[in-house]
Amino acid sequence: MTATTATVPDTADRALDFDALYRESRDDVFAYAATLLRDSAAAEDVTASAFERAYRKRSRFDARRGSPRAWLFGIARNAALDELRKRKRAATAPLPGPLHEPGPDEAAEQAAERDAVRVALSGLAARDREVIALKYHADLSNAEVADVLGVSVSNAGTLLNRAMNKLREALDA
Repeated sequence: MTATTATVPDTADRALDFDALYRESRDDVFAYAATLLRDSAAAEDVTASAFERAYRKRSRFDARRGSPRAWLFGIARNAALDELRKRKRAATAPLPGPLHEPGPDEAAEQAAERDAVRVALSGLAARDREVIALKYHADLSNAEVADVLGVSVSNAGTLLNRAMNKLREALDA
């Protein structure tokens, strides 16, 4: 046994690959925070804060209580709520752009769709925006959304359904 293996605890550090979690989740955490805060600069700060908190608390991760992503998004949610309480202001943040470069016609159509969705999202209540962000920006399952929000899985599904209906209504208006 080397000094390195003697200092690594057998529990969370081995169960949680923090580097992989960071690489897989950083963009999603930012998109989630940007959706909640509607301020890209604040979303960057919250993303950094969430990962700092998660790194400090990595030894407390318990895989029996949920997935690493759900645990991370719970931390990110708390960091975003702390920021909202601190700033008590609403701002706008651009949604992340496409992964590939579309042609001019497709780009114009996508820009119009993004603008319509951005406007519709901004008209929703914060809770509705949060549920949509957890599901579609963070790509969490309903069970993981429920873990983050502290509600039952069926309640998370109901909240998501209602939020999506409100978003559809706002887009159709």
